[in-house]
Parts: sequence; C-alpha cells; structure tokens
Amino acid sequence: MSRDISPDVKAIRLFLTEPHACSYLQNQQATTAFVDPGLRVDQNLYSYLSGMGFRRSGRYIYAPRCKHCNACIPARIPVAQFKPNRQQRRCRKQNGDLSIWLTRMVNESEHYPLYRQYLNSRHADGDMYPPTIGQYRDFISNIHDYSAMMEIRLKGELVAAGLVDILNDGLSAIYTYYSPRLSKRSLGTFSILAELMLARELGLPYLYLGYWIKDSPKMAYKDRYQPLELLRDGEWAPMN
Repeated sequence: MSRDISPDVKAIRLFLTEPHACSYLQNQQATTAFVDPGLRVDQNLYSYLSGMGFRRSGRYIYAPRCKHCNACIPARIPVAQFKPNRQQRRCRKQNGDLSIWLTRMVNESEHYPLYRQYLNSRHADGDMYPPTIGQYRDFISNIHDYSAMMEIRLKGELVAAGLVDILNDGLSAIYTYYSPRLSKRSLGTFSILAELMLARELGLPYLYLGYWIKDSPKMAYKDRYQPLELLRDGEWAPMN
C-alpha cells in the first residue's frame, strides 16, 4: 500500500457516529467513522485513505467501524487481470451502440431527472429516497478536483451516468444511475465495464468498487467481476 501522503498531514482525526440501523443487513447496528471534514484531503491523501478502505460520499470520507460486525469488506478489481464472464461479454456486445466519455461539467437539467427516475424505480426503500435537487447537488454534482462524470449516451440521449474519483492508483466508482426503461440492456453491468475500460485507458491499475457484503444483494453482485481483491486485516488479496 502506498504511503505517499501529504507531507503536512501527521494525524487524521476521525469522528464516530452513534450506532444506527444498517442500510444493508437487517437487525444490524452500524457505526461509521468520518474523516475530519475540516481536513483538506488532496488526491494523495485520498488515494492513501482509499487504499485503507475508506470511501467518499458527497463531502464526507468514511469507513464502517461497527462494533459487532465486519461484513463490509472493501473491494477492487485489478484492471489488467479482469476477465469478463459470458454475461458480461454479452452485455458489452449488446451495448456496442452506446458512447462513453468523461466530463467535469454536469448538466443538472439532464442528469437530475435520470437520477430521480433511477431512485424512484430502483431504490425507493433506500436512505436517499425521496430524491431532491439539493441532495443531488450535495452528493453528485459537486465535482471535486479529482472527480469526473462518466456519461453513457444512446444516440445523444443520456441513459447512464457514473461519478468517479481519479486516484493515484485507480478509479473509485462513487455512484451510478441509469434509465430504468432500458432494463434489458443491463446498464449497471455495462457501467462497471465502461469504468474498467476508462481505467485501462488512463493507465490506472485498479477500479475501486466500495464495499462487498456477502449477505446483501445490493452489494454481493460485485463478486461477479473477477478477479476481485478484498481488503482484509490491512492487506489486499484475491477473493478466492
């Protein structure tokens, strides 16, 4: 793990939340550690923290610190070693008519309706429901210096988007939303394949996927992307 962090940072203060209901596992209490919001986190420090299993959500960088559970395991894909399975190859071929690019300009009048449709259709039981434009701005469109938006279009129409952070050693997939009316295209799968392609083009060795949770359908899907590396006991190692 790289130790190349900002020279002026000697200690990082963390703040712990009170235990609260877990968003992913029933009957579990979660506690979250947040990096001091007053600390300036540049790309080097953020990359270091990501290598230690931290994630970003809006303005906050966090990691689970649950007292009685360690089900949330940081996961990443080694880009050069990734081998798509049959379903992923079929998905890539099926979506060969889509265009993909990175931008730092987010047109909210185009993006927010897609985000709203996605949440209303796929995550009406989640913490971010109901969606609001203020929530979207805080969570998605407030682009950081090290962030970019991946846009996926069909004949010019925005059909999927993924916010990514550009680390020293990879892309970090922050959040993806896509058109629920194009369910047959498996745009969630295609978005990850597109992020892998972008990481490869940028010469970055990893795609960070956030947390893999074996017993949560919302998170367990990540083990379909092999080889997958997991962070356990401070070391990244292949899942199998």
